[in-house]
Parts: sequence; structure tokens; C-alpha cells
Amino acid sequence: MIIYCAGPIRGDITYQENYLELINAVESGGHTALAELNGKFNASIPLTENQIYKRDLKWIDSSQLMIAEISAPSLGVGFEIAYALFRKKIPVLALASAEVKKLSAMITGCDSELLTIERFQVIEDMQKIISDYLAKPEKKSDRKEIRFSVHKKAL
Repeated sequence: MIIYCAGPIRGDITYQENYLELINAVESGGHTALAELNGKFNASIPLTENQIYKRDLKWIDSSQLMIAEISAPSLGVGFEIAYALFRKKIPVLALASAEVKKLSAMITGCDSELLTIERFQVIEDMQKIISDYLAKPEKKSDRKEIRFSVHKKAL
């Protein structure tokens, strides 16, 4: 399955290690993780901001779902989540470290049925959440891609 992995690149990178582990968890599950920090997709020349924007939207367009690391604020990640939910209408699993007390109200207050928010204590918890989430596909007869039953967890 092709999965877009969102995480902070330029903003607050305090939890960027979680983002790298998220990418590894997706790849180790046999899926393709489309992500700027996935070493498989390094550009041979530096990309302009417009090229990065177009590439990332193309990656989201070609993905069946998104998994995002949301522990630290990131305008880019918020934009990507909104694009995935409301433009592409694909499921989003948003993951946050349990040590973070306040998450963006624009994410936690979102009532889209396609959004699932989960907190984790340690990386192993995050890996299990991802594995469990990806293990429960539900096929819809009117669509070719895989859809997931999702719900918001208590935050």
C-alpha cells in the first residue's frame, strides 16, 4: 500500500525522530512510505519550495492514506492533513507523543470521520498503533482503493 507520511521538516523538529520511526514502521510493514525524510526519495538536486509543494501534493494524491506525526506544531503537516481529509478524502492517522499536553485544536477539534488521533508513550507503542491500524482494511464496493474504518480516540 502507498502511504503518505507527514512530519515536521522545517518547523519544530523536537519530535522528528518519531517521524523517522513512523516512516520505518510503514516500510517494515511492507508498504511504501512517501516522505521527504525517506532516504529512498532523495532528490539529486535541491528542490525549490514550489517543487516541494507540487511533489508533496502529488504524493498525497497517489496515496491510499496518510499517517502524520503531530506532536510538534507544523504548518506544513496541518496543511497536508487538511488536504488529505477534505480534498482527497483519504483516511489520516495522526500520532502524538503522550508527553505533549496540548495539540492543535484544529486537529483535535476536527470531526471528520476519516481522522483518527492516537497518543503513544514509547516508539514501540507507536509502531503497534500503526501495525494495528494497517491490519484492519475495509473494502468499499464503490471505490478501488482500500478504505479504513476509523474513529477518534479519547484524547
